[in-house]
Amino acid sequence: MFSKACEYGIRAVLFIAKQSQQDLRPNIAEIAKAVDSPEPFTAKVCQQLARENIIRSKKGPNGGFYLEKDSTLKLSEIVTVLDGDAIFNGCGLGLQKCSSEHPCPVHDQFMSVREGLKQMCENTLVMDLAANLEDGETFLKL
Repeated sequence: MFSKACEYGIRAVLFIAKQSQQDLRPNIAEIAKAVDSPEPFTAKVCQQLARENIIRSKKGPNGGFYLEKDSTLKLSEIVTVLDGDAIFNGCGLGLQKCSSEHPCPVHDQFMSVREGLKQMCENTLVMDLAANLEDGETFLKL
């Protein structure tokens, strides 16, 4: 459902959040390796997230990307920056004028899927997901 950029972005932010809990600021090479994504693509995604204040960056010898330890960043905020809100509001088949009055063939079924995804993303804090990574309950790559 998410674009490749959004998938990599979510994984990168989760890794950054996990590292931030240990007062570490990973650089692009470390992030790309940890989330198994191409380094140039990871750099582009992280720069976009930093421009939109989703993650923070610090330059210099002790620089890198980080989140504040008390961050209340939601998964939905990452998705909106990288994919827009069409995944939460758009047509399942990508039609421009899909609506209840003029539904596409999957309109009714997709509405519940879309609403469930929206609720999950809006109610999920990145730091909670990072805590599961820290505990070894979840993984960013196998």
